[in-house]
Amino acid sequence: MQHFAMFGYCMVVHECSCMLLLNRWAISSLYYNMGENRKITRSRLVTSKLLHRQHLHGHGSVSEVSSLVDETLGKRPLNGQKDTLVYSVFASTWNVGGITPSDGLDLEDWLDTRANAYDIYVLGFQEIVPLNARNVLGPKKSCASAKWNSLIGEALNKKEREERAKLNQDSTNSGAKEGSMQGEGFRCIRSKQMVGIFTSVWVRSNLRPLIHHLDVSCIGSGIMGCLGNKGSVSIRFVLHETSFCFVCCHLASGGKQGDVLLRNLDVADILTRTWFPGLASQELPEKILDHDQVVLLGDLNYRISLEEAETRSLVRAKNWAILLENDQLLFEFSTGRHFEGWQEGLITFSPTYKYQPNSDQYYWCFDSARSEKKRAPAWCDRILWRGKGLKQVQYETCSYRLSDHRPVRAVFHAECDVLSETEGMVQK
Repeated sequence: MQHFAMFGYCMVVHECSCMLLLNRWAISSLYYNMGENRKITRSRLVTSKLLHRQHLHGHGSVSEVSSLVDETLGKRPLNGQKDTLVYSVFASTWNVGGITPSDGLDLEDWLDTRANAYDIYVLGFQEIVPLNARNVLGPKKSCASAKWNSLIGEALNKKEREERAKLNQDSTNSGAKEGSMQGEGFRCIRSKQMVGIFTSVWVRSNLRPLIHHLDVSCIGSGIMGCLGNKGSVSIRFVLHETSFCFVCCHLASGGKQGDVLLRNLDVADILTRTWFPGLASQELPEKILDHDQVVLLGDLNYRISLEEAETRSLVRAKNWAILLENDQLLFEFSTGRHFEGWQEGLITFSPTYKYQPNSDQYYWCFDSARSEKKRAPAWCDRILWRGKGLKQVQYETCSYRLSDHRPVRAVFHAECDVLSETEGMVQK
């Protein structure tokens, strides 16, 4: 029945797509012709998917766009001398493989809260629910996102709760000390789920009044080129006078020859179709690349262009240099065709996929593993960035064994312009 429902739904989407404009023909044809020039052959299924996308995305109605604008903040002044403040931004991506976290899952190591406390946390998930027909075509909301947000909040605010508990034990000084703690802790300013993609943004409580024009945009690029099993959830906001955009992606999967073209097409699709609402009274960035500082993270699914046996041999030897020379995403960087202006930190960690869950071993190491799932390791999970005043200071993975992917995290220093005449300095 699920297969029949999927087929019926896709037929409806196909019928509707005939009425859409064809203004993305040039973009899709570019990627298709590139594949022809490189003599990349694919099955009829992949070719059909590419051609179908050329006809599909000509209308904004195929993307889910929702927004949340804070109306409580006053108008921003038009004049004034600009100063600069530097904030720390923690960004991480994690494909959790459709596994529901346990109630006691400790996220402190992942969020690095024991050693550090950052100003902004941007957390991007993929596959917070299994990508089956029921979840792709069914209700848009699930309890999985609420569960993850609850665990994140517990980890980020654990220190504050412990300090408050100690103060409450001191009946003599509790009033004064509790007053001095007002405004501390972290708040979730926006979170959004699209099928398995989930983005959650947290900030220090005393930064919330300085953040405005908070919006979200969702783009589905999966089945039939529009469903949400693949695509992106983007959240943007303006802090002081600097605009930020954080894009959480799950791109086309597959390690076959030519699958990289589908991933490139997904990126172009997301950058083209993502849109944020503007205001007539103010010039606001409407597209991803219009923002001052942009971070793109997720399961980008780029693989290593070597035979699987050779890849596994190099992984055993921990020969990251040769593997990275054949990394598909780094190759796209070097050609300058699809990621012009984007940057990525130096990769010094092991490939992030595909692990045996609850193990430090790659899946192909297990004799009992199904042969079709014994995929060669790859750096599928990545974090990219662009923009003046944004500097990456850390790029690494951490050893959570929940799924077949390892989470990847990065820390940035972000410079923000501040109108000193009207906005007070935030004490760090």
